Amino acid sequence: MAGAAFFDLDRTLLRRASALALAGTFRERGLISRSQLAKAAGWQLLFVLRGASHEAVRRAAEDGLVLLRGFTPDEMREVVAEAMEPVLKPLVYAEPLHLVEQHRERGEDVYIVSASLQEIVEGIAEELGFDGALGTVCEVVDGTYTGKAIRALHAENKAACIRELHYDLSECTAYSDSHTDLPFLEAVGNPVVVNPDRELRGIAADRGWPILEFSASAYPHARRRVPPAVWAVGALFGLGVVAGGRRRGR
Repeated sequence: MAGAAFFDLDRTLLRRASALALAGTFRERGLISRSQLAKAAGWQLLFVLRGASHEAVRRAAEDGLVLLRGFTPDEMREVVAEAMEPVLKPLVYAEPLHLVEQHRERGEDVYIVSASLQEIVEGIAEELGFDGALGTVCEVVDGTYTGKAIRALHAENKAACIRELHYDLSECTAYSDSHTDLPFLEAVGNPVVVNPDRELRGIAADRGWPILEFSASAYPHARRRVPPAVWAVGALFGLGVVAGGRRRGR
C-alpha cells in the first residue's frame, strides 16, 4: 500500500477553527445563545494566545460534546453545506491544496484528521477532494447526538486513529500547527509543522522537522460572510461548544 498524507484542519488547512467559522451560521439559525457565546469566548482567548494544555483540549472537547445533545447529524451536515461557500472556503489556505496534489502524484492518499466533529470534517474533506476524513465521532441514539464521544480525536487519539488505517506510517506525512498534536506528528516518518505555535516551533527546530508558513488564500475572490463580532466569541471544539445554546423545543 502506498503511503498517505494527514492534514490537521484548524490553522493548518483553514486559517481559523472550523467550529469558530460556523458560529455565524448557527446564530442565523437560532442555535446559539448569548450565554454560550460568552462561555466560548474564554476558550477562544486561550487558543488565540495558544496557551492551552493537552488537558484543556480534552476538557473543552468533552464539554462541547455534552452540549450537542438533541442536535441531529443531518442538521449538522446542513449547517456545514450552507456555510461552505460563504464561510469555510474563504478560509482555506492555498499551500496545503498544492501539497495535496503533490502527494497524489506520488500515489498517496490524503486525509483530514481533526478534533472537530466528524460531520464537519467529512463535509470539508468532500468539498476539497480529500480521500478521507477522521474527526471526533459523537454517539447518536434515536437520531440525535447524546453528547458522548465514541471517538474523540485529540492528542494521542489522533495518532491511534491513523495507526488503525494500516498504512506504513514510516512512509507517511503529517501536517499540524499545534504542540498538542505532537503524538500525531511523531507517529509518522515525515512530520511537518505549519504556522506552528511557539512550543511546536521549538520542538521542530530541535528535531530538524520542516517548518512551513501558509498564508495564501485558495479562493482569493471568495467573500467571507461572518461578522467580525462573531469571530471574537465563537467556539473551537467540534460544534459542541458553539451549539450549546440550541433551541430545543421544536
